[in-house]
Amino acid sequence: MDTVFRALADPTRRSLLDELFREDGQTLNALEEHFSMTRFGVMKHLKQLEEAGLVVTRRRGREKLHFLNPVPIQLVHDRWVSKYAEPWASGLSGLKRQLEGHMEKVFEIYIKTTPERLWEAITDPEIRSKYNFGARATAEWKPGARFEMSAGGGSVALGEGEVLEVDPPRRLVHTMTALWSDDVKNEGSSRITWEIEPVGDSCRLTVTHDQLREDANPELYGGWPMILSGLKTWLETGELLTTPGSLMYSQDSGAA
Repeated sequence: MDTVFRALADPTRRSLLDELFREDGQTLNALEEHFSMTRFGVMKHLKQLEEAGLVVTRRRGREKLHFLNPVPIQLVHDRWVSKYAEPWASGLSGLKRQLEGHMEKVFEIYIKTTPERLWEAITDPEIRSKYNFGARATAEWKPGARFEMSAGGGSVALGEGEVLEVDPPRRLVHTMTALWSDDVKNEGSSRITWEIEPVGDSCRLTVTHDQLREDANPELYGGWPMILSGLKTWLETGELLTTPGSLMYSQDSGAA
């Protein structure tokens, strides 16, 4: 948490995050145009944001793209803000304010656990329901298999797709068509990639949600910070998050 607060304390770094919020996935050259400082200065600030986990980079050919990662801010919210703020207001406004409208979203979080335990938490439907809004995710977890997300013991369909890649305990890729409302059904299919990398006694989990329509409904990807915060909380403490979003389907699924 200290690195997050130090990174956010500087107005230039906050401006860089604002710029990535405005348009995610920018190159250094594109970001540099918005600041009256040297290229080295912008690189230095971006490096501190990366070290704090607030910015994640991805290579696309020769270009290095920078993505806003709101998960550390969500963890701050879970620890200090949600217990005091009116929960529904914070949940709904946070999703719209932090995560609106881009073709690709990248989320990164560090969890003190083993790759095998993290893989199990992602693929086991009972464990998944503990941090995924109470919803279960089921599949045979092999390429070509059907992916389903549901609540109410399977009676409430929330999502469906196809498993594309399975490489335990390192990489999982599947498509996803959301079914929980007519608005999200109309968005069609998107793709979700889970990547696990051991780092000392912990794991770095990177979730990339892409193949999204430009200006796609934020409901499709806005819940990721809460989901990943809940995953980290459960694996490290055995406790469940109690924010309204994290309990959305828990009564139906029995995961509370």
